[in-house]
Amino acid sequence: MALPPHHKQVPLLSRFATVCQLQAKADLHRVPMDDRKNFLVRHFGLRGIAIFEAAKGALALLLGFALLSMRNRDMERIAREALSFLHINPDRRFYHEVLQAAGRVTPHGIWLFVFGVIVYAAIRFAEAIGLWLEREWAEWFALISGSIYLPWEIYELARRQTWVRWAVLGINVIIVLYLLWLRIEMHKSRQRARADQPADHPVTS
Repeated sequence: MALPPHHKQVPLLSRFATVCQLQAKADLHRVPMDDRKNFLVRHFGLRGIAIFEAAKGALALLLGFALLSMRNRDMERIAREALSFLHINPDRRFYHEVLQAAGRVTPHGIWLFVFGVIVYAAIRFAEAIGLWLEREWAEWFALISGSIYLPWEIYELARRQTWVRWAVLGINVIIVLYLLWLRIEMHKSRQRARADQPADHPVTS
């Protein structure tokens, strides 16, 4: 015999109420940002940095494998052709430095360079995945590694100013400041959560 419609609704309502209670408990123990705006800034900011770091890893791999494919060719001639394609003035010091470096390249050195590129790309991809998933360790890693690069980038910019070096320094400064702000905000959120915990969970003897 079929049950009346209201008998079928009771279990569904009961399940819905149980799910809501479980979600409320999960939200109670989660440490959120102050408001939805800060959450969106954190969410999309970290994913933007993750894409940037993954792009650096992919670019490094492309460079490494391109160099590996040319290991048996005349590297100095390839460097000269590349500089000409980029319209680099042959009278510039940079032009001769590149040619000298290309002339010193050996197959063994290329393999070492490619190995270093693979390690670098693996680190960048791991960092990108961690940032995409909003893992705290990835945020700390990106903050520390970005801060380490800053003195060297400032030194290089002081030696010779180019728009590329200004762009690299500017992007890195923005990322470091953003991650620093994020860690400070999360620390404040944890402190507020600890301060509110006794009121939400009174200790019973």
